[in-house]
Amino acid sequence: MPYRMFGRPLLGLIDSERAHGLGLSSLARLERSSLGRNLLKSLYQSPELPTNVFGISFNHPLGIAAGFDKKAQALSAWPSLGFSWMEYGGITRFPQDGNSKPRMFRANKENALINRMGFNNPGALAVRDNLIDRKSTGLWPNNPVAANIGRSKKVSNDEAANDYSSTLDILWDYSDLFVLNVSSPNTPGLRELQEADHLANVLDSCNLIRDRKGSHKPLLLKFSPDMSDEDLLISAEVAIKSKIDGFVATNTTISRYVPKNSQSRSVFAESGGLSGRPLRKRSLEVVNLLYSHNGSEVPIVGVGGIDSVESAWDMIISGASLIQLYSALVFNGPSVVSKIIKGLKVKVKENNFSNIGEAVGSKHT
Repeated sequence: MPYRMFGRPLLGLIDSERAHGLGLSSLARLERSSLGRNLLKSLYQSPELPTNVFGISFNHPLGIAAGFDKKAQALSAWPSLGFSWMEYGGITRFPQDGNSKPRMFRANKENALINRMGFNNPGALAVRDNLIDRKSTGLWPNNPVAANIGRSKKVSNDEAANDYSSTLDILWDYSDLFVLNVSSPNTPGLRELQEADHLANVLDSCNLIRDRKGSHKPLLLKFSPDMSDEDLLISAEVAIKSKIDGFVATNTTISRYVPKNSQSRSVFAESGGLSGRPLRKRSLEVVNLLYSHNGSEVPIVGVGGIDSVESAWDMIISGASLIQLYSALVFNGPSVVSKIIKGLKVKVKENNFSNIGEAVGSKHT
């Protein structure tokens, strides 16, 4: 309630990217002390709803999606806000400024965001240095950490395999699992990497790094919601043959409808990827499609428009073993995390499941 009454209206008065930066820098300051972390926990701590996915234990299924903590500057804050895991990035091999500003927009009536950030980040080497410092100062979270890896803008798709695998190599010791982002709409040509030949090359190159490291960390592939069902399943088959461990469904969309609200229409006219509530329907369709095709063979992370107990439950029974949110944190505030987990605990009990894992894909049985 305090966030809806005070935080969201105040943030709404300033540019979206600046508001995002202010919120993240505040979290980064709070996470630096046990007092700050404990303060957040006292306000937002979630109950436990344990699950095991990819051989990794999670306190509950819900994590913070990529894009919120691009530079991994507040990793220890996310568990204090109730999340059981976090995904930093996207990180590219080379530093890049991203697209010109403004590049992030809010459609408040639609509970939607549009961004065309373009993988703005300091590059894999700089991020690794920051993560080394974080570990050395005791600010590494006990929860699972994922890294989102993208293609550097200056690298062509013909050279993308080496670009992804180099970033994977650099960040290997600083993540528990990796998400290969070949589906952002904000880097020219990137989505072509979802095509069979390019995709196989990227995955095979990353597998060589994993084999060389001698330890198995899960590699996940993040899909675009704008692919046709047929193309999506073709890409999924290629990925499975290349030993992918999981899918993330989905990235942001470039598709639009025409909102009734004039402010929302203005925002929807901006180029970039749309996220939030309007993405929910298609993300859920993709989760259903992947689970119908592969069953529980390849775990799915469901993301896109999750902002309530019902939307989270729909993702899970449709086939998502883990779930993520982003836009809901902007529009609903941090309390949305604990509310969702408390609600999921009730759903598990009401449906006579012994744990949340039993609910995954249950609508298909």
